[in-house]
Amino acid sequence: MTENSALTMPLSRTRKISMLVLTILPFAGLIAAVTLLWNEAVGWTDLVLFVGLYVVCGFGITIGYHRMLTHHAFDAVAPLKATLLVAGSLALQGSALDWAIDHRTHHAHSDKEGDPHSPHHGFARGPLGALRGLLHAHMGWMFRHNRSDQERYAKDLLQDRMTMAVSRLFPLWAVLTFVVPFALGGLLTMSWKGAVTGLVWGGLVRLFFNHHVTWSVNSICHFFGKRPFAASDQSTNNWLLALPSLGESWHHNHHVFPTSAFHGLSWRQVDLSGWMIAGWEKLGLVRNVRKPTAEQIGRKLAAAVTPPPVDRPAG
Repeated sequence: MTENSALTMPLSRTRKISMLVLTILPFAGLIAAVTLLWNEAVGWTDLVLFVGLYVVCGFGITIGYHRMLTHHAFDAVAPLKATLLVAGSLALQGSALDWAIDHRTHHAHSDKEGDPHSPHHGFARGPLGALRGLLHAHMGWMFRHNRSDQERYAKDLLQDRMTMAVSRLFPLWAVLTFVVPFALGGLLTMSWKGAVTGLVWGGLVRLFFNHHVTWSVNSICHFFGKRPFAASDQSTNNWLLALPSLGESWHHNHHVFPTSAFHGLSWRQVDLSGWMIAGWEKLGLVRNVRKPTAEQIGRKLAAAVTPPPVDRPAG
């Protein structure tokens, strides 16, 4: 059995049901929220919970799961590291360990055989093939992908006691991601109605957008956008997603410099996650922050515009 076949063999019935619930439930929450909004049953408390928890969980994914844990782009003091891992867990995109393994697998085989969510590999050319590839990269892959070898892709994480402890408690974080907005909505409004709308907006609708923005980096940012550097995959930079993705949509930059704590490589590339890391560095909360030098960026840009050498016959 090849590695790619191991990646795409059918999932267990339990996991399929879990993925369906995690996909459909936030969407149902969005429909409920639209209905409530139409009937003017949404207030500032609901919107504050939506935005606040979206940002907290978003940073948990982009800074905690992605840049800190998966790529070791910086080191954080223990309290901040734990907070980021829990915040990422509340986004319900899998445990810290599982998320890191999936993403490391993606980088190891980006847009080639073995990439769990490439929109390109294995799909026919033409509009229909492109649509199928985008749907697979966006969310279809989760219904087919089995985790890669932990020892191969996460040996360092298996020895990280904090990461393993937070990962084992993932069912608790999955419950709390709904309990927290429900409780806060009720306490802030002192009403059951506020608790319910807090759950809808701060729980379900927030999860819908957390999920689909992250999934858009897998799909859209391997299909639409600019590619200023030479790269072996089809990753792109997409400025339209920069703000909602908290800087993750400078995805081409990330694939060229995967260990960089900053995906936006200039002041014009909005990278809220990178700016947050920079602020924490000044406060002494993070250290060993990695970033490509201007010389390294220049060399990569030059490689993208320099034509390959032409083979000429001897003599």
